[in-house]
Amino acid sequence: MGRRRIEMFQYRQVLARLRQGDSERDVARSRLMGRHKVAALRALAAGRGWLDPATALPSDAEIATALGSVRRARSTISSAEPYRAIIERWDAEGVSGVAIHAALCREHGYTGSYSAVHRLLASIHASRPPEATVPLTFAPAEAAQVDFGAGPHLRDEAGVRRRAWCFVMTLCFSRHQYVEFVFDQTVATWLGCHRRAFEWFAAVPQRVIIDNPKCAITHACARDPVVQRAYAECAVGYGFKIDPCPPADPQKKGIVEAGVKYVKGNFLPTRTFRDLADLNAQARRWVLEVAGLRIHGTTREAPLVRFERERPLMQPLPPIPPDLGVWAQATVHRDCHLQYERSLYSVPFTLIGRRLWLRATDTSVSVFEDYRLVAQHLRAREAGTRRTVREHLPPEAQSFFLRDRHWCVDQAARIGPACAELIDALLADRIVERLRAAQGVIRLAETFPPAKVELACRRALDHASPYYRTVKTLLHARPELLDTVSAAPGTSAVYLDAARFARTARSLFPEDDQAIRLDLTPVPATPLT
Repeated sequence: MGRRRIEMFQYRQVLARLRQGDSERDVARSRLMGRHKVAALRALAAGRGWLDPATALPSDAEIATALGSVRRARSTISSAEPYRAIIERWDAEGVSGVAIHAALCREHGYTGSYSAVHRLLASIHASRPPEATVPLTFAPAEAAQVDFGAGPHLRDEAGVRRRAWCFVMTLCFSRHQYVEFVFDQTVATWLGCHRRAFEWFAAVPQRVIIDNPKCAITHACARDPVVQRAYAECAVGYGFKIDPCPPADPQKKGIVEAGVKYVKGNFLPTRTFRDLADLNAQARRWVLEVAGLRIHGTTREAPLVRFERERPLMQPLPPIPPDLGVWAQATVHRDCHLQYERSLYSVPFTLIGRRLWLRATDTSVSVFEDYRLVAQHLRAREAGTRRTVREHLPPEAQSFFLRDRHWCVDQAARIGPACAELIDALLADRIVERLRAAQGVIRLAETFPPAKVELACRRALDHASPYYRTVKTLLHARPELLDTVSAAPGTSAVYLDAARFARTARSLFPEDDQAIRLDLTPVPATPLT
């Protein structure tokens, strides 16, 4: 019959049949135990008076004592026993049995087989106390568990095929759940799923039991976990406590683990989805029409029925939904901007090189130096967008951006018409951008009297040289020319109606045709010698 284990109640059954007069062959035919064992048991029972029908059958303890300990092998000492301490240490460090056997042979001259090491490891493991788990019970409204699970592949808005992830929040008492499929596990997505889950329940549990995802926990630790700054704000805003599981201990959130498994095994199969929106719409209907109405295997009630008792005990939603923001750190670049999600936001130029905190919501991005707000911008939606406040730039850059084309035209008009004409000529250049040159001409009025600048602009126009360098040279190096122009205001008319440094043919000859007569008599040629 092999080396199968025979239980005490089977020994009692065999004793009862022996007392009735059954033979060893009859007992063996019933497959309770073999004939040899029945014969040995008959001899033992006869010696102790157990076969007398007038006496009571012995108890299980008496039978076990009489049978004694299980027969052992002739040699019970393993050849690896002298190395038990070393093997226990290596086993605790996670070293495999094969590696332990190789190390013993290499470093300690062990000549035994791997089987001996394997048997010793088995005895070491058997001597340890078993790992026991205690099922957790939860009162109504006490807790909810949250987890992510892999979902189907779908195309996003850009047409790229991506993996969808299943966010599940399950109330521990009622087993009612919220299911949402998303394309990522970022902090913003994590917070948004929490908001929509609480709105789905129309209430908030006292605490939320989570694993240790990066979007919630920055440093996992059994006793001192570090929570994401944004998730901590979410907990304060909604009034729940964050309860991270110890690392590598998913059994602490077995309820939601079973919920994710139930979604993947009962909702996703045999269904097709057009896109993410269609997937989430079908998931919501499935939760209300199927998952919420089934008889749960543990509670033996429908989750929605238990939820009706749990919901009044949960915390109400805050009157004003908290403004959930994502916190991140970024370094200020030399251009007075820092980057967040491929968009640029300006900060005061005095903070160049500093690493600052920023808080991004759906509508705004706020930048902080420690606790002090230093900048606030509208949230950019397209990659590469630059949000710039001119007051954040250095003074020279502010001056450049403030003194734009409209400013130059306005200031030139205040100086005079010649200046306005020269500025228009500079800004109308189709080849070179001459905004800086126009700004330079206007700034000359801060050093020289505006009337002098106006005369210099007129002189430059008269010479068809409407350039900044011309005006500057006239003001600095040739101021006497400006005096000449001012003393003879009619001189400019010559240059306006004629070419530079040239006179018309009419000015070269008197108007009287008789005043000058041309001798057109040919001159005789001189012969060559």
